[in-house]
Formats: sequence, C-alpha cells, structure tokens
Amino acid sequence: MLTVVLGNATTTLGIVREGHVDAHWSVSSDPARTADEWAVLVRGLVGDDLADAEGVAVAATVPGILTRWREMMARHLPDLPLVVVGAGVRTGIPVLTDNPREVGADRVANALAAVTLHGGPVVVVDVGGTATTLDVVNPAGQYVGGAIAPGVQVALEALGRRAAQLREVELARPRAVIARNTVEAVQSGLVFGTAAMVEGLVARAAEELGSPDGLRVVATGPYAELVAPEVACFTDLEPHLTLLGLEQLFVRNSRTR
Repeated sequence: MLTVVLGNATTTLGIVREGHVDAHWSVSSDPARTADEWAVLVRGLVGDDLADAEGVAVAATVPGILTRWREMMARHLPDLPLVVVGAGVRTGIPVLTDNPREVGADRVANALAAVTLHGGPVVVVDVGGTATTLDVVNPAGQYVGGAIAPGVQVALEALGRRAAQLREVELARPRAVIARNTVEAVQSGLVFGTAAMVEGLVARAAEELGSPDGLRVVATGPYAELVAPEVACFTDLEPHLTLLGLEQLFVRNSRTR
C-alpha cells in the first residue's frame, strides 16, 4: 500500500507491505502544487506499484496540501481506498491528552508503530527538520503525551537569518564538540546540541513515568541517523516508523470506510 506523510517542508511517500518498507521517496511540500501536479508526481515516483496498492494512508500537518491530495485522489485515483489519519480514526491506542485532536497524525502513527514493534513503555523521538518531537506510551500501552522542540533545519535557518556572519553550512557530524572553525562550530551546536536535548528530555520523561523497567527509546525521522550515534539512550533506530504506523492505521480503518 501507499503511505504518505505530508509534512511542513517535506512529503514522504512509501510502499509498505506487511510491515516492510519496500520503497520510499521524499519531495518538497510545495503548497502551490496542484492536484493534477501531485498526480503526475505520484505516478512518476510510484510507477507500477500504484496499480498493486490496496489503498492510501495519509498523515498531514499541512491542511492546504491535504486538500490537494483529496482532490487528486478523487480525480485521478478514485478506486483506491483512502484513510486520512485524524479525528474519528481508530488508532488502537488510548490517547490520554487534554485534547486528543491536537496530537499530530504523524505522532499517532509513530506511537502505534513503536508499540506494535516493541510494546510499552516506549518513547519515540522523531528528529525532524521542522520539529523534533517526543512521544510517550506508558507501560499500559496508553499514549500520555510528549514534547515538541525546534527541528534541526529550523534551527540552522534561524541562525542564518539572525547571525549575519554565519554562512549556510551542510548538516553533517563534526569531528568534535570543541570546533576549530565556524562551520564545524555550527555543526557541533546542531548535532551535539540536539543529542543533548534529546537525552535530557528522555531522562525527564522516564522519571515522570516512574523509571519503568524495559523502557525502549525509538529514534526516527530524517535526521535520526545523523544524531543517533551521539544519543546513548536510543535503543532502536527505525527510520521509516511513520510509514509503518500508517500501514497499521489503514488496516484498522479501511474496513469501516
């Protein structure tokens, strides 16, 4: 099946079969892209796999792009079942937050996939460009909340806008924390700073959970592999966790739609 994450900066598409990501692609989340342009792009990327897809599962953080996707599905792929993660979707996980509707669709998918793969308690850390998120499932298998921090790319762009002498740098692992040039100093702050932030958030979350035995900490997201070697608390690295969770959400909901 085709799973899609419509993110703020990047849209990720994947072909998932029985818990395995066979192929995946990333494109820009261009808000000006029309429904017809999305159709051309999807067909060009997915190709013959689209004909074999059982359906499409979508998680969206950008309402405008989701509207284009609904138009694209209705016009170009009307025979494919569509499940959009949101209010009313069966998740299989109790969401114990003040307002469950506020929890992002990608975060719900991450939590479901992590619990399915590893059980609870589990903390999912999605190291993204726009935001780095922490999502917590307690030992009873209930989603109890999390944290949202600025992402790696947002931090880098903010430095470039606010600090005139800091030119654009490549996001890469620096040689050491104590850098000897400006480029590596920025890389150090972003990579090691994100790692330290994640370790601190996970430690505090574990303490609030009562420091349960067997806590798994699962890393995912586009920058997870960049920072994972510097984060001692990570127990698992699942780069495509959201896509796997979307497949599970589709299975839970396709029969009711």
